[in-house]
Amino acid sequence: MRNGVDGQLDGWVGHEAEITKLGIGMAKKAPSLISLVILTIKREVVHAAAGDDDVRPEIYDLPSHLFNRLLTRLPPLALHKLQTDMPFKDCNDYEAPWNDDGRKRGRNGSFDSAWKALLKLRWPDLFYPSETQLDWQRIYWQTHLQKYTYSIFVCIYIYIYIYIYIYIYCLYLDSYIYIYIYCLFLDSSSSSSSSVNRIHSCLDEAAELALLPSFDGFIGEINISDDILKFIGCEGHVNHPNYCKLSYHCQQFGHYASCLRLQNVLCVAETCVLLRKSNLQSLIVRWIKYEKHVDGLCKLLIQNRETLTSLEFIYCKLSSTFVSAICGSLNVVNTHTHGIQHFSINTSSFLEINPVSLPPGFVSFLSSGRSLCSLKLHDNHLDRNFAWMLFSILLDVSSSISILDLSDNNIAGWLRNLNGKSKCKVPSLLGIGKSLQSLRVLNIRGNDLRRDDVESLRYALVSMPNLEILDISDNPIEDDGIRCLIPYIIEAPDRCSPLAELYLENCELSCSGATRLLDSLSNLKRPLNSLSLADNDLGSQVAGPLQNIMGTSIKTLNVGGIGLGSLGFQELEKGLMAELKLVDINISKNRGGFETARFLSKLMSLAPDIISINSAYNLMPLESLTVICSALKLSKGSLERLDLTGNNWDYQPNHASMVAEFHHNGRPILILPSSLAVDVPYDDDP
Repeated sequence: MRNGVDGQLDGWVGHEAEITKLGIGMAKKAPSLISLVILTIKREVVHAAAGDDDVRPEIYDLPSHLFNRLLTRLPPLALHKLQTDMPFKDCNDYEAPWNDDGRKRGRNGSFDSAWKALLKLRWPDLFYPSETQLDWQRIYWQTHLQKYTYSIFVCIYIYIYIYIYIYIYCLYLDSYIYIYIYCLFLDSSSSSSSSVNRIHSCLDEAAELALLPSFDGFIGEINISDDILKFIGCEGHVNHPNYCKLSYHCQQFGHYASCLRLQNVLCVAETCVLLRKSNLQSLIVRWIKYEKHVDGLCKLLIQNRETLTSLEFIYCKLSSTFVSAICGSLNVVNTHTHGIQHFSINTSSFLEINPVSLPPGFVSFLSSGRSLCSLKLHDNHLDRNFAWMLFSILLDVSSSISILDLSDNNIAGWLRNLNGKSKCKVPSLLGIGKSLQSLRVLNIRGNDLRRDDVESLRYALVSMPNLEILDISDNPIEDDGIRCLIPYIIEAPDRCSPLAELYLENCELSCSGATRLLDSLSNLKRPLNSLSLADNDLGSQVAGPLQNIMGTSIKTLNVGGIGLGSLGFQELEKGLMAELKLVDINISKNRGGFETARFLSKLMSLAPDIISINSAYNLMPLESLTVICSALKLSKGSLERLDLTGNNWDYQPNHASMVAEFHHNGRPILILPSSLAVDVPYDDDP
């Protein structure tokens, strides 16, 4: 076969020589022979892909250097055709002869490189994992079907503004026009903000069109835009007009989809047919409100229940019947168990909640969830009865979940039966030998919990011997509440896995309560790895106890917005003497002025492992920059990021050389105030 290829190449060489002798193309540099060969073969493969014809087997016998070069020239659809028609079951089984070094090697790596290049060409701003062993072809077609990426700042923007002004209409009114407005607002935000990378994909375009009140047809017949068709290289192929239909893309590439996010209009029986080849592992559904949506969703769940491991609901209205039907669809055939590992219901509402029992299907789901390790019910207007019944069921079945998130609900009083003052006996309620042995993370922030709730929580925590992360932020527990928690913290080192992270942000603590807590934490045999006391008005007097906790092996400390002031930073700077183990610290919004820079200088000299420092909005004068840069030069640490935004600096061009030398992996270490924010100093006064 090689002789045939070489003979054909020799013929092309002679033909090119004749063209050169005739003087054709002298005004313009003639293309190389290799380029002509690659162009010819490319056209043939593209034609085969367009007409759904077979690829000529001779193409696979090309020398490696030609074959690999061909791969870099093919559009996605043609590359897919070439790889699909490979005359071997596995590309790794095929070794291409006639390599430059005379050795044979597999071509699978060449295909991967080509797919990775196409992915970055189409979505240059998309985040790519650093791992090399990835199926780039699968990632490409998965992204082609559906993918969105938002920066964290835009997510915050969307939640604050869109959620407040539009979500109310979408959730409680029955008109699709409000949902359509919501989608249009997202589109305008995507196009107007450089922080958002809106990735055009088939299912997202289809959802936008299907949401239009005027839409009345089959989802599979929705036309894919020319922009998407151009990207995959099937533009203008009149032989197969089905290329422009959503149904074609789902049928051809649906088996590559493992993670999808579906609007309610796509939760219909037709979608199950379109995605019948898919093996979904993760599914996010939005705006489920009506029975027809639930029926379509249940069919899709049944279709993928063997592979599905993650299921999330957002902006949904779920009745007891809906919940039971959905949970029942997850059970594997001939068993009473399911394979869901992560289950979330966020920013939704439960309808017709029974005050004495949970939906039967949901109870069965929790009881049979041997694989369930994460349960998140965030911002769902849950009351204390729901939370108590949920906790009782999890405890009764000795659930193996490791993450329980009940944040931003209204569950104050949910553990009142466990209060030491209750007439009921605590051990009998918890049950003998029953516990949540696997629970590692408990998030109950934003639930209006008070002192009595913390006292009850202390008894409940006994059933969580391996708890590592506790978040009770945004609850007005005050000093009395923290005093109830301290005995549990002191006893923590005696358990199998002592508490490692504690979050007490915005809990209305005073200096007195925080001091007592910090003193207790500083004396632990196994100190915390992470602590957050942010947004509590503690004042400068807390500097002394902070020195003690910083002197332990703590890695992450958040004391932003606690009112340290210049005096507090001065005390911290004077008191720190020994080497620190800190990796990440947040001291923002403390109005420290120039003393903040002095503290930073001392911190960088004593914390060789520090990676990130947030010192934003501290009213530092411009001369602080000189002190900080000098400290950076002397430090031998591994600092990657120092946030200095929000300070009122009249930044001069000559400061550029001062900060230019400080980089980590090509990125600046110093995050300086932007010119747009120079005249807008931060004000943390209420």
